[in-house]
Amino acid sequence: MLALIMAGGEGSRLNLGEKPLVRVGGKPMIAHVIHAFKTYGCDVVVVASGRTPMTQNWCRTTGIDLIPAAGSGYIEDMVEAVITLGEQHPLFVSVSDLPCLQPDIVGTIETLYRHSGKDACSSWIPVSLIKNIREVPYIEKVEGSDACPCGINILRGDLIQEPQEEFRLLLNEPRLAHNVNTRTDLEYADRVLREGSHQ
Repeated sequence: MLALIMAGGEGSRLNLGEKPLVRVGGKPMIAHVIHAFKTYGCDVVVVASGRTPMTQNWCRTTGIDLIPAAGSGYIEDMVEAVITLGEQHPLFVSVSDLPCLQPDIVGTIETLYRHSGKDACSSWIPVSLIKNIREVPYIEKVEGSDACPCGINILRGDLIQEPQEEFRLLLNEPRLAHNVNTRTDLEYADRVLREGSHQ
């Protein structure tokens, strides 16, 4: 399965340069995400924008497939990339700031998506796993729990410009709670990765 890694944002809250290249656990944040998908067996393509020129350079020098998008927004850039690739099959779309993502999580998401029979899948975690509740973008009830999106979705490429029937998957997975938006998030994720802990 193809995996699009979205890396077009500036990461202004971190204020450490281009967010995908911020180092955590000894290497760029995006490298952890790419490793998780590649190790699981996905073909990986990074979608970057004019706001992340150094990320584009990093992809070129490390041999990572890249699509430069217009930078119109997360969804717009994702749709542009899928159309550019001509992808017709289900594909992963992931944020680039989940450094604690691991291949087994990717596999769980794909397996449960396949079993659902739905066109699309969005992944959620319980709000109770989030350290800084103020950083949660929005909260919805998923399977009876207050949950927030973790930034990994599966969509059908052939329906990318149409509404898709969605399976909302709730994962009680602490490793997905380490979305890095602030310096505090970065310090915590760095400690988790260096210590080999996922709590």
